[in-house]
Amino acid sequence: MTDIKDASDAISGEDRGVPAPDAALPGGLSVSGLPGFMADLPPLIQAQAAKALKMKGEGVQLYPNGFRPEHTAKGVRDEFGEVSREELEESNPARKLAGRIMARRAHGKTVFFTLQDPEGRIQLYLRRDQLPEETWDLASKLDIGDIAGVSGTVFKTRTGELSLHVSELELVTKALWPLPEKFHEMDVEMRYRRRYVDLVMNPASRKVFETRSKTVDYLRRFMNSKGFLEVETPMMHPIPGGANALPFVTRHNALKMDLYLRVAPELYLKRLLVGGLGRVYEINRNFRNEGISVKHNPEFTMLEFYQSYADYRALMDLTEEMLSGLAEEVLGTTELEYQGEKASFAAPFRRISWRDALVEIGGAPAEALGSREAASSYAKALDPAADAKPGASLSELQELIFDLAVEKKLVNPTFVTDYPTEMSPLARRSEGNPELTDRFELFVCGREIANAFSELNDPIDQYGRFAEQAAKREAGDKEGMYLDRDYVRALMYGMPPAAGEGVGVDRLVMLLTDSASIRDVILFPQMRPETP
Repeated sequence: MTDIKDASDAISGEDRGVPAPDAALPGGLSVSGLPGFMADLPPLIQAQAAKALKMKGEGVQLYPNGFRPEHTAKGVRDEFGEVSREELEESNPARKLAGRIMARRAHGKTVFFTLQDPEGRIQLYLRRDQLPEETWDLASKLDIGDIAGVSGTVFKTRTGELSLHVSELELVTKALWPLPEKFHEMDVEMRYRRRYVDLVMNPASRKVFETRSKTVDYLRRFMNSKGFLEVETPMMHPIPGGANALPFVTRHNALKMDLYLRVAPELYLKRLLVGGLGRVYEINRNFRNEGISVKHNPEFTMLEFYQSYADYRALMDLTEEMLSGLAEEVLGTTELEYQGEKASFAAPFRRISWRDALVEIGGAPAEALGSREAASSYAKALDPAADAKPGASLSELQELIFDLAVEKKLVNPTFVTDYPTEMSPLARRSEGNPELTDRFELFVCGREIANAFSELNDPIDQYGRFAEQAAKREAGDKEGMYLDRDYVRALMYGMPPAAGEGVGVDRLVMLLTDSASIRDVILFPQMRPETP
């Protein structure tokens, strides 16, 4: 085998092994023999299916379930990557792998395949005079996208390419829909709709979701190490609560009642504090019937946690430690670059009050913070298209100013604290100023990443704020909270002083992977129906 080069050196051009739509198919088969549901499929897919049916007619199992790989491409590379050609020829190590064929190059009596498994790629080498006739015949019929099982010996080509000299070949799964020739043939919408193809074609996409998995794993280990108990709370609520958001509605037929998909687990988690669980957390899916954007998907993931006998300042310290450690573990550094902007997760993070942020960062004049009319005028000056709710309060107008003038300027991690009480219906009032709450939001690279506050545990105050929210709903605010009487009753049993926080896992992964859209970090984002 000393004269074997690698695939690109052995032959020029790529043989994809797919019959042209107008080609005469072997055995007299035609697209007319295909199942009826394939009638409207593109001719190329029809030809691929007709070829598969012919193979089946010749006795080839298209979807067997007997092959069991014993090794991986990465494992072979890790084990033999630094071993010399001469040592490999002498030891002749045998390996057994399975994966998807990503490239095929034929030259006379030799064929090179590129095999991709979940951990990487490896080159396969097949030689006609060293294989049984039926094995060579099968190799000639395999297409790009097919999944194959192979056994053989590991060697290196003359150019040093680690390869497997195949002695046994099996078809594991026949692909009827050809892969794109290149990743760049897939537009963004196709990547989101057909994530299964995106993952096959795009190693960077696989890396994003590996990072997501590592992120969730780290968050879970961190919370466990701090003595928090992982719990599960309902995803269908009789009363939606825990956030100002429009819920999705479903129907339980046996109970003859409407239920709401969870907008937040907050009120159930705090019930557990009443029950005596001192530290609880949940990595949860939430559902909010809101618009879709690069920052919003109707279904998203949060880490939400609550700690008895703590305040929001303690959670700022905890959050700094958690995110600094996360960046170190996932990225190997606390420094990151997101969409061209550099940020540092090294503690401590900047801390600034809501009002100071409006003035010092947003440049809002003091008079714009003193009346509805002045705030509305200033918001319009910032953006003539700024859309405030009809009859918006001063706090709501200030929130609009913050969104327009402050948020995008918060690049390095920044805790914005001391929000108006009106904006924080579940947060504890500040003892120094009851018009403000003990609350913070964490912003990084212009994105809100976390929201936290010292919890309101006064049932009378909580009932009053729920009533205010309910009045807003009656007045037409669809995102106003409902009055949850059972939660008020739980507080009447007595909830210890506590602090709680929600961290947006999707947005966190966006930062760690430099992903421009939330859809890039959700495997199957919500999409409009596909046009047939």
